[in-house]
Amino acid sequence: MLVASAAIGLIAPISAQANDINIEGMNSYSRSKSSSKKQQFNSKTFASELATVNEKIDGLETQFNDFEAGSFSDTTVLDGKAIFDVGSVDTDDDTYTGATQFMYTYTMNLNTSFTGDDNLYTRIKTGNHSSWSKTKSVYNTYLSSGNGNGDVLKVDKLWYTTPVGENHTITFGPKIENYYMHATTPSIYEPVLKAFTLGGNASAYGASTSPGAGWAYTADNGFAVSSNVTTQKGNTSTGILTNEGKTSWATQVGYTKPTYSVSAIVNMKYNGWTDSYFKSTDGSARAGDGNSTNIGLRGWWRPSNSDTAMPSVSVGFDTSETDASTNSNTTAYFVGLNWTDVINADDKIGLAIGQPQKAEGETIDPFLYELYYKYSVNDSVTVTPTIFGGTSKNSSDVETDMTGYLVQTTFKF
Repeated sequence: MLVASAAIGLIAPISAQANDINIEGMNSYSRSKSSSKKQQFNSKTFASELATVNEKIDGLETQFNDFEAGSFSDTTVLDGKAIFDVGSVDTDDDTYTGATQFMYTYTMNLNTSFTGDDNLYTRIKTGNHSSWSKTKSVYNTYLSSGNGNGDVLKVDKLWYTTPVGENHTITFGPKIENYYMHATTPSIYEPVLKAFTLGGNASAYGASTSPGAGWAYTADNGFAVSSNVTTQKGNTSTGILTNEGKTSWATQVGYTKPTYSVSAIVNMKYNGWTDSYFKSTDGSARAGDGNSTNIGLRGWWRPSNSDTAMPSVSVGFDTSETDASTNSNTTAYFVGLNWTDVINADDKIGLAIGQPQKAEGETIDPFLYELYYKYSVNDSVTVTPTIFGGTSKNSSDVETDMTGYLVQTTFKF
């Protein structure tokens, strides 16, 4: 509609120009009885008509410039993707019965720079996932692509980041998670299950979209340190950094080179903050007062040449301590392997295994795995068949097995 309005606005003045020019007067030159004689033309002959035309052109240029000024900023970049998920999950206790579901997620990423070095990031997202694909349950079946906005477009992430000096960066926003503000990437494994993000999405790296702010320092030699704070429901009357607000304060130290990285994080959580993407029934960090100290160790390595049978390797280990009278300590581990360019260029195989966050007194060892092949149809479309599963203790304290199947198609634009 904007384009149509602009086009009409441009055409109307042009039509007016044709009426303003004395066409009849010009034609009279050819009909004049003296036309048989030599007619003298010079720069003054159509002076008044040309002045009118120039005036109208200046007006059109002004209108065009006004329209251009109101158009989309040329410092904003838009990209996005649509994901189709077709899959099913079956459990021994019939919590999930193997029914096949067809779901989607649609994401738009907007990046705007005002100085050339800063960035305002906005993520708009929607989807119609339900049941196992977006449920934080003991089966850990939540998909990385899972979104349950019910077909409603929502602002999913919103923050601003800017450099301060040569090596420092500050980030703040009303919708952000801790790990977007960390200075070191904890894992390079590409997961299908959300549990396997960040080298194991348990107590140390577990996060929630909340108001937050952080600082990061990255040295030229690969050393990095960062610290950040987020508070759940910090946009409500509860407020941020209050005794009523569930708050996470994460500090990370890391060292990264092109082929490897190691890092450690301490995440202090207060006032009942719990995590549940990668956990067992009793494994979520918790205590009587809701406080916990969570330590995470991460490392990854990748071959310098992708044309090799060696995979990249990402590993993680978490330990959490609370002041609860029982089961005060929990642990989790993760190992993820990615092979690239296996059959075709840009194809990828992924294999991950791990122990979800487990309380020290649990009698059942929880376990989770996934295996996928990511086939690149072209630069913008991939198809990823996946199988995943594991063992858990369900809400009735019964050991149960889970198996899931998924075909995921991703369209990037």
